Amino acid sequence: MKRSQFNRPTHRRAFLKGVGAGLAIPALQSMVPGGLLAATQPLRQVATTRTGAPLRTAFVYFPNGAIPANWWPEGGGRDFAFKETLAPLQPLRESLQVFSGLDQLNANAGKDGGGDHARGNSVFLTGVRIKKSSTDIRAGVSIDQAIANEVGGATRFPSLELSCDPARRSGACDTGYSCAYQYNLAWKTPTNPMTPESNPRKVFERLFGEGEHGERSANAQRRMVNRRSILDFVVSDAGRLQKSLDHRDREKLDQYLTGIREVESRIEKMEQFGATADPDLATPEGIPFTHGEHIDIMFDMMILAFQTDSTRISTLLLAHDGDNRSHDEIGIPEGHHELTHHQNKADRIAKVARIDHWYVQKFASFLSRMDAIEDIDGKSMLHNSMILYGSGNADGNRHTHDNLPLVLAGHGGGTLDTGRYIQHGSLPATNLFLSMADRMGVQDLPRFGDSTGRLGNV
Repeated sequence: MKRSQFNRPTHRRAFLKGVGAGLAIPALQSMVPGGLLAATQPLRQVATTRTGAPLRTAFVYFPNGAIPANWWPEGGGRDFAFKETLAPLQPLRESLQVFSGLDQLNANAGKDGGGDHARGNSVFLTGVRIKKSSTDIRAGVSIDQAIANEVGGATRFPSLELSCDPARRSGACDTGYSCAYQYNLAWKTPTNPMTPESNPRKVFERLFGEGEHGERSANAQRRMVNRRSILDFVVSDAGRLQKSLDHRDREKLDQYLTGIREVESRIEKMEQFGATADPDLATPEGIPFTHGEHIDIMFDMMILAFQTDSTRISTLLLAHDGDNRSHDEIGIPEGHHELTHHQNKADRIAKVARIDHWYVQKFASFLSRMDAIEDIDGKSMLHNSMILYGSGNADGNRHTHDNLPLVLAGHGGGTLDTGRYIQHGSLPATNLFLSMADRMGVQDLPRFGDSTGRLGNV
């Protein structure tokens, strides 16, 4: 990838401006009854609101915790006031809840010693204790995938994994933990993370196909036919080869063919949903130069995926825990992680608080864009969503994992009691996940991770 090709400011601004124009239209209305939503009607009604609109769920992760004194509001219940860090959310106050007292205690060190950043990332959505190893990884199924396993069949893509970091699935990162723990939020199985995509161009082409507007559906169909032809050839060739293999090699080939069959199933599912959506937008050029623009455009990819009902479940890693990038765009040249170990020095605390505030500004801008889009039932997309924003570390200076900084935005299609700051005492964050899964129509999930029950006051 040539950085100069993808980082010209005029092209990034043009794409973002185009997204804004495209998202001003309630695009989903044009898809009823003959489009994507119609294709889901024979399925069990899951991940929908009382009005029949899609109900979306997303999990957005920010790195290195937050300065507690600047994060937590004053007051409680409906009578609360934001402090500096969460102040950008004030215009959206009635569409969100701030939760305190929710923990991920399986991220604590215990006998494993260092590695709080790896545990912060990997325990955040799984709620289980991970295995400390750089090669033999073991975490747990993440809540987004538990939901996708149940309701993902309602859309073209069961889930969408996004990141503003390059993907890493191997090697050692945080004091003996595999990089897979630190660079992935979503886990399909305890040993298989869902690798997120950080290139917005690849995300866009995955969702809608390659080429210009008007060409993408045909290109996507052509690519699907080619893939099926290749798979048919591979399966046929493997069948002939299987007869000459010993028992061990036959097992390896069977595992390979299982993967092939999964790809075939995905192709069949794509064919079931018919032609892909084709937004009247230029394909983004790639990874922007600045972190802020990267975050903006990945949020826009999530919005496009939700608006076209390509998926109803997504995760976005704004940066991995332990991220030490500088934030020159807001005048902070020091590394973020280094600053979080502030030694109670006022100037360092102030800089970390500015970074925390900046991330919340990005999140608030995303929520505002969702709130401005009319859904098929006349409500806003934000009304018909549950978007959890948080970090797996609480106080980055002390590497704590209790009382995590969490904000739940959206009304859940009218099922959430918004406009509140709720102090829960000390409960597993996974209790909240169970309550969210219930609203998405997930059945037979009696517990998740270290949960002790549903979070009743949501």
